[in-house]
Amino acid sequence: MEISAAGRLKVRISAADVGKRVSVRRLGEPGAAGEKFTDTVGVLTSWDDGVLLITRKSGETVRITESSLVAGKVVPPAPARRRGPAATYAELARVAARAWRPVESERLGDWELRAAAGFTRRANSVLPLGDPGLPLDEALAAVRRWYGERGLPPYVQTATGAEGTQEMLCAELERRGWVREVTAELWTGALAPVADRAGGSGEDAVVLSRTADEAWLARYQRKGVSEVALKVLGSGPSVWFATMPGAGADAPAAIGRCVVDGRWASFAAVEVDPARRRQGLASAVMAALARQALAEGASAAWLQVETHNAGARALYAGMGFTAHHAHHHYRAPDPVTESGTSRTAAR
Repeated sequence: MEISAAGRLKVRISAADVGKRVSVRRLGEPGAAGEKFTDTVGVLTSWDDGVLLITRKSGETVRITESSLVAGKVVPPAPARRRGPAATYAELARVAARAWRPVESERLGDWELRAAAGFTRRANSVLPLGDPGLPLDEALAAVRRWYGERGLPPYVQTATGAEGTQEMLCAELERRGWVREVTAELWTGALAPVADRAGGSGEDAVVLSRTADEAWLARYQRKGVSEVALKVLGSGPSVWFATMPGAGADAPAAIGRCVVDGRWASFAAVEVDPARRRQGLASAVMAALARQALAEGASAAWLQVETHNAGARALYAGMGFTAHHAHHHYRAPDPVTESGTSRTAAR
């Protein structure tokens, strides 16, 4: 916190600092148990009518009354990473987009509108990397029309928690009633330790293929995979599918997917038979994919993990992965009819 020469805490931020990363200290809520002061670090997304809104790395928005502030200052955009491959948000966002391509896309300025018949939010959401070339309300209206023409709900994928991420856009979407439905984190790490990690029994049985065959799909958690889904799964610069056979004619014991793109290897769809978890099978599948990626010249890795998936987070942390940024999917609010009720409510 900012402290004056006399030892007093000082507020050194103002409404002119909206859009910057700040650290503030405020008085606790009257009558609330716990600490007298509460510290918040994040992007100052608004300061209106005596109320500050700060978006944390997780995407959570904190509301703070100006009268409760006791200290505040602008801080660097993001702390330096102490391990793992260096990467900007923009680089990772583009690499991630190439690893999971939609079947249809269209540009709106620097935004990419993506659709794949509803198969995953990632392939059916806007990737807003820059200026849409229109005022925000007009851009969002265009997004609504584009997805409406395809019978899909409008989603915008945003990110928080790194330099160059979209805390301001998150705040603007929330002001307009867009609802955050899903939050996950993108983690990065060095690739070689993944390849060197010892797997469980049957590691040598992992089979790599360029296509997702019936056996692989039998273990994949999304059932009833369509032709559109197969196109998305098979998209990317260099795609590999790993399968560890199970007993008899049952579904495989474990599967995984990897996309090699320059120095990056992405891991996804790492799934294990529930009856065989905690036997090192996920590690074995990822090690086989990592060795292939190393052979193609990759040196760094990334993956996505949902915040509530404690098992996966422990596994990936043990492999040396750390969180780089969080990403969120915002869904447009239901359209309002002339009577003032939503179409969903009117049905």
